[in-house]
Amino acid sequence: MKKKLELLEELQVIDQLIDLKKTEQAILSTDIDELQKVVSEMQSSLSEQQSQMADLRKEKSDLEVALHAEQENIRRSETNMKEIKTNKEYQAVGKEIAAARKQVSDIEEQLLLLITRMDELNAEMDKMQEELASSELTSSASVAEKQSLIEEFQQSIDSSLANRELLVKGLGNNLVRRYNQLREQRRGQALAEVRDGSCLGCNMNLPPQLYNNLFKYDEMYFCPHCQRILMLKQGTEEG
Repeated sequence: MKKKLELLEELQVIDQLIDLKKTEQAILSTDIDELQKVVSEMQSSLSEQQSQMADLRKEKSDLEVALHAEQENIRRSETNMKEIKTNKEYQAVGKEIAAARKQVSDIEEQLLLLITRMDELNAEMDKMQEELASSELTSSASVAEKQSLIEEFQQSIDSSLANRELLVKGLGNNLVRRYNQLREQRRGQALAEVRDGSCLGCNMNLPPQLYNNLFKYDEMYFCPHCQRILMLKQGTEEG
């Protein structure tokens, strides 16, 4: 029975090591996700800016077409005025020209504001592209480093799992099943060391008879409080 307890203790050490490596892997994976999320958000922001720029370019093109049309109207009206015979027609055409010139002025003002906005947006996009390039470079290096660590941890896990399989073969199926159940129920700790008559798993005192029985190693004993498998470090107790 003592040998089985020793195997179980070794098994628990391996399982806790695997748990630790898996936790570290999960943390690294979360870090990678966060790094990639930052880059993705920056790419999305840049894409939105590029879309805005495309809309502004379209608006500018439409305004330039409208400006050209109004300027052409003015040119034609001014040409037509030379052939006008009556004062009434002359005044009507004059009003058309004045209205067209007002429209040209408004369009030119809109174009000026639009070009200013486009210049500002271009500056923002240039800055964003620089920040994105820097972030992508930094993120790529960090992701590669973290991915390498994840792979190293996986190698350690695979090695531990191979050792675990060998240990499990030396234990009965029922015992391994009970051990696994306790691990799930007790946050990964199925075995608890006994010291000075107390279970270190729950820090509760053991009944004196149970404590004395542990020295016999005649069977497996469980803590009546936390149900963990009790493991006596006899050398420590005797010291």
